[in-house]
Amino acid sequence: MALFTRQEALDYHSKIRPGKMEVIPIKPCRDQRDLSMAYSPGVAEACLAIKEDKELSFTYTGRGNLVAVVSNGTAVLGLGNIGPEAGKPVMEGKSALFKTFADIDCYDIDLAVTDPEELCQIIKALEPTFGGINLEDIKAPECFYIEKHLDKAMNIPVFHDDQHGTAIISGAGLINAMDISGKRAEDIKVVVSGAGAAGIACARFYTLLGVQHENIAMFDSRGHIHQGRSDLSVQKKEFAQKKAWANMAEAFKGADMFLGLSMPGTVTQDMVRSMNKNPVIFACANPTPEIPYPDAKAARLDLIMGTGRSDFPNQVNNVAGFPYIFRGSLDVRAVEVNEDMKLSAARALAALAREPVPDDVLAAYDAKALTYGPDYIIPKPFDHRLIEYVAGAVAESAMRTGVARRTVDMSTYRDSLRERMVASRNRMENIMRCYGW
Repeated sequence: MALFTRQEALDYHSKIRPGKMEVIPIKPCRDQRDLSMAYSPGVAEACLAIKEDKELSFTYTGRGNLVAVVSNGTAVLGLGNIGPEAGKPVMEGKSALFKTFADIDCYDIDLAVTDPEELCQIIKALEPTFGGINLEDIKAPECFYIEKHLDKAMNIPVFHDDQHGTAIISGAGLINAMDISGKRAEDIKVVVSGAGAAGIACARFYTLLGVQHENIAMFDSRGHIHQGRSDLSVQKKEFAQKKAWANMAEAFKGADMFLGLSMPGTVTQDMVRSMNKNPVIFACANPTPEIPYPDAKAARLDLIMGTGRSDFPNQVNNVAGFPYIFRGSLDVRAVEVNEDMKLSAARALAALAREPVPDDVLAAYDAKALTYGPDYIIPKPFDHRLIEYVAGAVAESAMRTGVARRTVDMSTYRDSLRERMVASRNRMENIMRCYGW
């Protein structure tokens, strides 16, 4: 059953004040003295200090808590190539999630540019303004080049959430699914449907967890990706197998895991029945998974399943990752989000799912209990402990791996995150009350 009508959704985005974000000052500008410090001549003191040491831009401006969500609207989730104007509501929504879940200020930058070289030049030029760049809804294969180029060219974190967000969240689920089933990642056979940015990134991430390249059977719209094909991108060639599967049903036989990032109707109950014992299915096509949750569960009692939906167990939702990955990265002024930081985020998510769930989280989901097991391997997005677990793990990893320009005391850092979020939520509630929400 739909949670809202089309008109309700349009009203949400348009009424009272169009859009979902507002920029408000946090320093007073009530009299001549305030004005002279906010702008001229007092602002010159901050300018001259930064001129002598550019790192002071993190001290005297909001740069250290400011992220850009950058998109050209060429691959908007579930909608395709709809362009930057039509993609803007999504980017505003992403900005709202950054603020709501991690107290990170965020601007959406929607660019009418498709050439990857031009995009790189524009985004690189934004570096003095922002503490981090979240690339969003840029189509493959260009997205791979853009992120790789900018990651090398910029001294702030550049993170393409379409790739790494799903990889990290589903990776956390895979860690726990292996724990519950008693399997080893090194031994499992994985079938992937969808070879776009998310599919490739997930497969790469699973290899970091121990899954063998040769055990990943990946399918795109033209079928199985194998070495006999001549139409493969560089990224797809990474997962081209020697053996060619005639179809996905054949690859399913004896498989331990299925990851779906494609379309409804891709998987049948017979395919699920043909899998190895304690199979894992992450059917993430939205809003309709590759196989409906009830159908898959009816086919196998020993199934561990997740979807992209909030009305079934184990939602694979990127909001459990990206706000906190940036929070931890910003707080230690990391120059990048490296592989160790991503792995640390996934392991932190997996660890949180094994902890007792507080009453307020249960109340948010109208649940009597959530207990670690097949129906609870991924923490809920509204679990307030996510920021402590994930941001803390990311910050610690950045310092350990030498990409942090600032150190924090981990014994007090997690407490400060909790306090920060309480204050941030109170401020936002006051603002929304002013608008009548």
